[in-house]
Amino acid sequence: MGREWLASSSLHRPWACSPVCLPSQVITGGHYDVDCSVEDPSGRSLYKEAKKQYDSFSHRAEAKGIYTFCFSNEFSTFSHKTVYFDFQVGDEPPILPNMSKRVTALTQLESACVTIHEALNTVIDSQTRYRLREAQDRNRADDLHDRVSYWSTGETLLLLVVSMSQVMLLKSFFTEKRPSPVGLTT
Repeated sequence: MGREWLASSSLHRPWACSPVCLPSQVITGGHYDVDCSVEDPSGRSLYKEAKKQYDSFSHRAEAKGIYTFCFSNEFSTFSHKTVYFDFQVGDEPPILPNMSKRVTALTQLESACVTIHEALNTVIDSQTRYRLREAQDRNRADDLHDRVSYWSTGETLLLLVVSMSQVMLLKSFFTEKRPSPVGLTT
């Protein structure tokens, strides 16, 4: 999920006695840093970090209820920020049925399935990292394009003003000014 805000934004998620992982990364804005905090249902602070570009919070819930995750940009309210986060709750289910209850070794096919699954998880993580990186680079390229466009427009206007001034100056050199006779009246 990506989200933009100016000051602070909180998410409220139910969560009961299972592990949770909340990796987050600032994609765009300012110095690429935000504050992050997590509170349990009783309001006790579980996690609080300031000015982080990327971070990961892992925790196992002790109490059932609504947990609050807050991202804050209060120290830099004049710049928009976009934050990517992936709220992951619970353990990953076993790949094969009854895998956790087995006492015998895995067959070659089952072992290959586990290996492929782990490789695909690695690919998913890599793709997520590359997408985040691409989003950051795309935003940086768009900002650079805007700055170059404004600079080019300014230079073009300045060039037009200077060229018009030079034409007028050169024109004044070659125009003959005839003095009007003083004292002649008709």
